[in-house]
Amino acid sequence: MTADTWGALVLVLLAFGLLCAVGAWARTARRIWAPAALLVLLAAGIVAAAPPSVSVEGRGLTTVLVLLAGALAVAGGGPVTALVFDLVDRREAPPDSMQSAGRVLRGGAWIGALERGAILASLVAGWPEGLAVVLAVKGLGRYPELRAAEDGVRTGAAERFIIGTFVSVLWACACAAVVALAR
Repeated sequence: MTADTWGALVLVLLAFGLLCAVGAWARTARRIWAPAALLVLLAAGIVAAAPPSVSVEGRGLTTVLVLLAGALAVAGGGPVTALVFDLVDRREAPPDSMQSAGRVLRGGAWIGALERGAILASLVAGWPEGLAVVLAVKGLGRYPELRAAEDGVRTGAAERFIIGTFVSVLWACACAAVVALAR
């Protein structure tokens, strides 16, 4: 296979991963489509890294690569994070712990989507320091809510903030890594 063929395969895998990620937003389908999106992202990373050369050349194809990876980062991180929360909540006694933390940390899905987009953009642009800026802004912005929640009733909001942030950041970094490997 040629370098261009490997590059086209990376684009197809990212597109399929995006479809899986969009399907994972349905709560009942999350356990199937979120792991599928993760596996497809892993496959795209392997295809981008394993061959001797992968080529996604030209302004148009590079734009498609970045847009697909960005859309996958934004759309796929939410369901994957929710799936991790589902796994964490299986060990927790109260079944509504996710809802109580969600009441404290309102807007988490939107903030997570913006966070993943900003992280991917900063890494693809070659500015890894942007990751620290994004995390600092998020942490400082959420600090009053987290502090107030922990001073009152124990909601687990701080733990969920950390878990959600780690999963979200790792997902965005994985999407950015595929772009870096394919360019």
